[in-house]
Amino acid sequence: MMKNVSIILVLMMLAVSKAMAGNLINVAGDSNVALGGYDPVAFFADSMPVHGDPSLSVEHEGATYFFSSKRNRKRFAADPVKYAPQFGGYCAYGVSVGALFPVDVDTWQVIDGRLYLNLNPGILELFNEDPKGNLEKAAQQWMKLAHAGASEGEACGAACAQEHAAHCSLM
Repeated sequence: MMKNVSIILVLMMLAVSKAMAGNLINVAGDSNVALGGYDPVAFFADSMPVHGDPSLSVEHEGATYFFSSKRNRKRFAADPVKYAPQFGGYCAYGVSVGALFPVDVDTWQVIDGRLYLNLNPGILELFNEDPKGNLEKAAQQWMKLAHAGASEGEACGAACAQEHAAHCSLM
């Protein structure tokens, strides 16, 4: 029994260290698939979540994104910062309170040309009570989370700088 508990603790620590290493991107386990396999461009182009095709993929900041068409893959490859979900695809409200929560893709919304997701419909309602204020808080917290995720003595990297620039333009 104790051996099983030890193994579970080691696996949990590995999962947390992977999440905190370098870029903070919400991915599905070792597959590194972002957005649960949904096409990030479709949220903008089709105004709805659309499942991507694994044969149409692009890697960006260590995460693999799937696309529903070659056109969408090309659009993403040309400007991934425009289409990638904000806060690494983690729950926007969660980030505003300094936490990394998973997301429900049905909570998606585009605000000022950026894709945001939330944990569930109830959290989306909380987020939407003050979207501007929550985005400002989330931008500040994201910087802290990104810096905490960087290895000791290492800068948070290009992704952190891009996220910071994107969110500062919203304030």
